[in-house]
Amino acid sequence: MARGVTHERAECPVARAVDVIGDRWSLLIVRDAFDGITRFSDFQRNLGLAKNILASRLRDLTAAGILEAVPAAEGSAYRKYTLTEKGRELFSLIVAIRQWGEEYLFEDQEPHSVLLDTEHERPLRRLEVVDSTGRALTSSGTFVRKVSHGDARS
Repeated sequence: MARGVTHERAECPVARAVDVIGDRWSLLIVRDAFDGITRFSDFQRNLGLAKNILASRLRDLTAAGILEAVPAAEGSAYRKYTLTEKGRELFSLIVAIRQWGEEYLFEDQEPHSVLLDTEHERPLRRLEVVDSTGRALTSSGTFVRKVSHGDARS
């Protein structure tokens, strides 16, 4: 991804993560991969994204270990892109973004896609952040312990 500033050495995990998956196209590619899209042409058709930008994002997501590119078929020049374990770990992030969008970006009764569980075909329960005992937390119940320069290890 074209970057003027990189956070790859930042002490903040959010900053490092945003460097890898923080642009809208990368997140939408990951979303589509969860929806079963694997081929370049299908990503492009679904996203309406220019080929050069899509190729760049797929290359970056592959380099970051989020996607892997494998031959689409034996002897084929085409590649398919599948989520790695690291990529599949983004599921809760995609669900959190989806649930936030459902809550704040749609009018009451406005139709939108719905994520359902495969066993019962029911919508997922709202995600929540919990502490080590299972107690639900909000942002006011948490804090970030910053790394001081004296504590930083190289």
